[in-house]
Amino acid sequence: MSILQQLPLKHKAWSKAISKPAQEFSLTPLSILSGQIPTGLRGSLYRNTSARLERGGKRVGHWFDGDGAILAVHFTDEGATGVYRYIQTRGYQTEALADQFLYPNYGMTVPGPFWKSWGKEVKNTANTSVLALNDRLLALWEGGWPHSLDLQTLETFKKDNLSWLKTTDLFSAHPKIDPNTGYIYNFGVSLGLSCVLQIYQCDAQGNLLARASHRLSGLPLIHDFVLAGDYLIFFVSPVRIKAIPVLLGLKSYSEAMEWKPEIGTKILIFNRHNLSLISQSEADPWYQWHYANGYMEQDGTVAVDFVHYGNFQTNQYLKEIATGKTETLAKGTLYHVRLNPVTGKIIEMFSWMDRACEFPLVPPHQQGKPWRYTYLSVHREGVDIAEEILGAIAKFDHKKGHLSIADMGDNCYPCEPIFVPSQPGSEQGWVLTVVYDGNHHCSEVRIYDSEHLEDEPLCRLLLPSVVALGFHGTWKPA
Repeated sequence: MSILQQLPLKHKAWSKAISKPAQEFSLTPLSILSGQIPTGLRGSLYRNTSARLERGGKRVGHWFDGDGAILAVHFTDEGATGVYRYIQTRGYQTEALADQFLYPNYGMTVPGPFWKSWGKEVKNTANTSVLALNDRLLALWEGGWPHSLDLQTLETFKKDNLSWLKTTDLFSAHPKIDPNTGYIYNFGVSLGLSCVLQIYQCDAQGNLLARASHRLSGLPLIHDFVLAGDYLIFFVSPVRIKAIPVLLGLKSYSEAMEWKPEIGTKILIFNRHNLSLISQSEADPWYQWHYANGYMEQDGTVAVDFVHYGNFQTNQYLKEIATGKTETLAKGTLYHVRLNPVTGKIIEMFSWMDRACEFPLVPPHQQGKPWRYTYLSVHREGVDIAEEILGAIAKFDHKKGHLSIADMGDNCYPCEPIFVPSQPGSEQGWVLTVVYDGNHHCSEVRIYDSEHLEDEPLCRLLLPSVVALGFHGTWKPA
């Protein structure tokens, strides 16, 4: 009997990927299932995953609460090797010894009476994204400092303040890198007597060059931002967190979030060179987790692409993923908006396509610049998107308005696609994704030709154990 046949009928195949904590594996040569590794593909793929959603017989409250584990796949002249390790955060180590959850988190309060949460720090799960520096890999989580890991073995070194982060500073999971200078831009939302947006400009090694602060109204949820030419842009959607229930341990952050469409979306535009605020405005309400990219038009206006949700039901859908069964409809679609940066006002806004999607990316050398291709994860044709997760990857050609799709097949689920140029500055290359195969309960790396995404993968590599479903990754060239 196959793994799939053993599943309860009410659960989809993807649930098996997260039903049990992921199993680590040490640096291991990877066997080729089909095809061959492209000759020019040399470097390392890193992926962050929400790998442990259960401890001591208890489930987490939200998919965002899982302990982070990093997958690294190194491509060399000798072949491919892989390693998968949990990030050894203090919270992870403490809970491993106790074999129970001990900390509040995005979707959890401390088990037991509510007063046990009083004064308890939120666990840094380090589970959202990664940033590859020259000498270390940073595991990112937007609620705290990064953790630094060895680029080859993924050994955890320490919680890393980059030598300049203050105790109350947060370093979000979505830094942007200027392809011309290598400068890293990022932000954090600091809590105190008021809520403050902290914006950072760093050099390519993560050393601070400049920082700025902007006071926010209420306590919003800001997950990402976009680099667009001379600007850094934040869409502050109308989600507000009621802080008192969280501080009293009565609710988790997720449970204390309110969708308030009457206040609309706030648009903040900063000068990326000196981090000064240029404009702020209001628009109709929407929510977004992720941006694809942004750039400056020749007429001085700014264009931004992002995945648009009409409300905040996406949070409930992501909460349900942790249970292994989803039923909430939360459709995100790829949107385009053009802004006047001086006033912050929207000039035009439209949807590129009606296909449900997430995790949009562009070639790294086109970050903040005009681009032609957006890579993203999409739902398969004809599936119930309230019950299924993303089952295909795609490339949207903005010039032709065409969507090329790599369908993984029945019961197979890819992570966010990562584009790797065949040579620096090229729009041609390869697309890498890690796939959970629910038919055989295994995980593999698939490599596609970016010019022929609909074709069979150029290579499929078997991983030693199932890699949990996760969020974001990156590529570091050799």
